[in-house]
Amino acid sequence: MSAASALSKSASKTVPAPSTPAAESVLPAGQHGIKEHSDGRFGYVPVQTRSDRFKSVNVADFEAVTGREAVWKHSPVAKFTDLTAGGLDGSRYPVESTPSADISVAWVPRTDARIGTAGLPEERAAANAWSVFDDALAITVSGEEAKEITVTRSALGINARGAHTIIEAKPFSQATIILQNTGEARLSENIEIILGESANLTVVSLQEWDDSAVHLANHFASVGRDARLKHVVVSLGGSIVRVNPSVRLAGPGSDTLLLGLYFADAGQHLEQQVYVFHDAPKSRSRVNYKGALQGQDARTVWIGDVLIGNKAAGTDSYEQNRNLVLTEGTRADSIPNLEIETGDIVGAGHASATGRFDDEQLFYLQARGITEEEARRLVVRGFLTEVVQQIGSPELEARLQLAIEAELIGTDDK
Repeated sequence: MSAASALSKSASKTVPAPSTPAAESVLPAGQHGIKEHSDGRFGYVPVQTRSDRFKSVNVADFEAVTGREAVWKHSPVAKFTDLTAGGLDGSRYPVESTPSADISVAWVPRTDARIGTAGLPEERAAANAWSVFDDALAITVSGEEAKEITVTRSALGINARGAHTIIEAKPFSQATIILQNTGEARLSENIEIILGESANLTVVSLQEWDDSAVHLANHFASVGRDARLKHVVVSLGGSIVRVNPSVRLAGPGSDTLLLGLYFADAGQHLEQQVYVFHDAPKSRSRVNYKGALQGQDARTVWIGDVLIGNKAAGTDSYEQNRNLVLTEGTRADSIPNLEIETGDIVGAGHASATGRFDDEQLFYLQARGITEEEARRLVVRGFLTEVVQQIGSPELEARLQLAIEAELIGTDDK
């Protein structure tokens, strides 16, 4: 396990500001330390704060991915060059949705005014997908009554594809949106989540892909005044799955709960890079990601960045990541980062831990007549259930419990 301390700063190569209006310069005026080093004239300038990473919707503004970049150094980039460098199919794809009052699901043109309002790409795969999509899938929520909808993609195929989705919760609306992914896929996509004033929205991204699937996703969320976003990432299937949520708490009193659940098997790479930006006063965030690993070369990556901006007086923030190693030959990287630009906060902290089974727990259960195999399963279920029970959809929670049970079959033989 690798770990990073609070107030750490990431480094990246300076990229000239592109001509596109949506691009943002990496060199904000007046920021402390923004100048080249006097020795060597290498043109290298470290990014001074997480919010100042270079952003652009144009793939040509990003250099080719090598795997040495900070954002890619934990990823098996050679296995998905078609998604970072190649041409992508940006056409519409088959999608199914359950009926629900006050929730519309429709295709909209890329000129839709909402596109680009929640966030912009910070890396080449996201920009590649943004550059090619023809139409965006728009899920629009209205009405103050609670409701739930499941949107399913199961026929994307094996060709490299780029996609874009908008989820908008109108002011005072509330809903649960389940994005269910199954079947084959080689997909790079961007999902924008926009919450109006006092909206209450739960978004669940469920990855149950086939074993060969590759999925690179960036979720950008903007949370308005007194609005609340619960964002849940569940990654169980797929060969390489990388889901990176970025949440900007943009309005006073905004609140977010980011949950993650992942279970990596042999040869599987599951990655999450989480970013929470407190950009408004009296905002609150909680991040809790938990994962289990079993089998040779099972790999998980979790990076959690929290930035409390200088406008975010009264912020309350905490993030944590926990990993449970079930067999030999696995690797879990866990890197929490906390950056604070104001002293007027309620609280802020982070935690990270990776470990194996607790022998005392196993002994306690076995001493009460439970077999070792069943005792191990009980420990894992108890470890992951904390996240499952917070989703808020009883039917989905029950299904995930069964999925976790299925993952545990054969654990003790590996």
